[in-house]
Amino acid sequence: MSPPAQPGVPGGRGSKGPPARKLLCMCSLSLCLTYLCYSLMGGTGPAVLRSPAALPGSAVPGAPRSPTAFPVTAAPRSPASPPGSPSAAPGSPSTAPPRASSNGSREGAAGTWLRAQLAPGEVITAQSGAFERDPQESSTTDEELSRAGCPGGRGGSSTTPDYGEKRLPQALIIGVKKGGTRALLEAIRAHPDVRAVGTEPHFFDRNYEKGLEWYRNVMPKTLEGQITMEKTPSYFVTNEAPRRIHSMAKDTKLIVVVRNPVTRAISDYTQTLSKKPEIPTFEVLAFKNRTLGLIDASWSAIRIGIYALHLENWLQYFPLSQILFVSGERLITDPAGEMAKVQDFLGLKRIVTEKHFYFNKTKGFPCLKKPEDSSAPRCLGKSKGRTHPKIDPDVIHRLRKFYKPFNVMFYQMTGQDFQWEQEESDK
Repeated sequence: MSPPAQPGVPGGRGSKGPPARKLLCMCSLSLCLTYLCYSLMGGTGPAVLRSPAALPGSAVPGAPRSPTAFPVTAAPRSPASPPGSPSAAPGSPSTAPPRASSNGSREGAAGTWLRAQLAPGEVITAQSGAFERDPQESSTTDEELSRAGCPGGRGGSSTTPDYGEKRLPQALIIGVKKGGTRALLEAIRAHPDVRAVGTEPHFFDRNYEKGLEWYRNVMPKTLEGQITMEKTPSYFVTNEAPRRIHSMAKDTKLIVVVRNPVTRAISDYTQTLSKKPEIPTFEVLAFKNRTLGLIDASWSAIRIGIYALHLENWLQYFPLSQILFVSGERLITDPAGEMAKVQDFLGLKRIVTEKHFYFNKTKGFPCLKKPEDSSAPRCLGKSKGRTHPKIDPDVIHRLRKFYKPFNVMFYQMTGQDFQWEQEESDK
């Protein structure tokens, strides 16, 4: 059951027909103008930003399309092919040289790090290399899938029973990285009518060429009436993912956990810093030109938080009524309330309630517990809740200004006000 459209926000959840299409067109035009202005200011600025509608081979019969394309050069794409066919494999990732710095602030160590970013003219594709590979958040290998209970990476959870059958997922948690997807997955897995694979399959971005049968075998066994789920946060920012998921099942339900993009970017950086202490400071990576205050929107930690841009791609294939947006902040402050929305969206009885949560003051977020069990609550691993490095307040202020217009567009597109600006003004 989807919540009604927010009063006073046109085109919100539940809206249909011309008003919703008109809003999408307006948002597309606004995104174009915003990016165009920012690109002109920055010279070789975020020219990588372009409309998914402009990508060749992305058309789906009957799927709504945005009429506006960002005026930048198209990157080569593999033709659309059915899963499992040789041509369905994404093209080999190209290695782009590090971008030269206009102000000399990114020489030395930063030059090596920048090779993991988007190069001018490149778009986020299934294997563009734009995102850091992290064992927990975004990089599940065949070895990890094998450890989950299936030789050769062809199976599901180690707790999969011998009865039931493996099915393709009916619901996906598609994003966003460092938004709270792991917490949501663990909470929804407490529901008896949900079975979800614990590792991230990365089927629609990295393993698509393996075919749907491989993907089905990764899933846990379920009984009739149970829902099969998986979560891979990088799907939300992968251009091919909406088309591929729509091709698998156009009625798939999608869940996106979003978080204040400034906090999310810092959390993203903190995670990478814990694995690569030699990387440049957040301040160096966040700016194209610190003196002029030009934010580098091609850095993945910044780009992921431009939610309106990525959502536009998904709305070409799925109606808003099939996408649930979960607040990463409220998932911490009111986990039972957010889980009620998730269970309603999935058509489940509200079984996961406040009795399932215990707030851990040390970690700063809720832990799961069984209401009927006296055992200690189960908290997320040590990689969650890391202490963020101290960031220059001026940098945070500039990032807030950068994200504000995109946040407003996102609120209009979803019909939900996440109040990130209010949250910042209260600090």
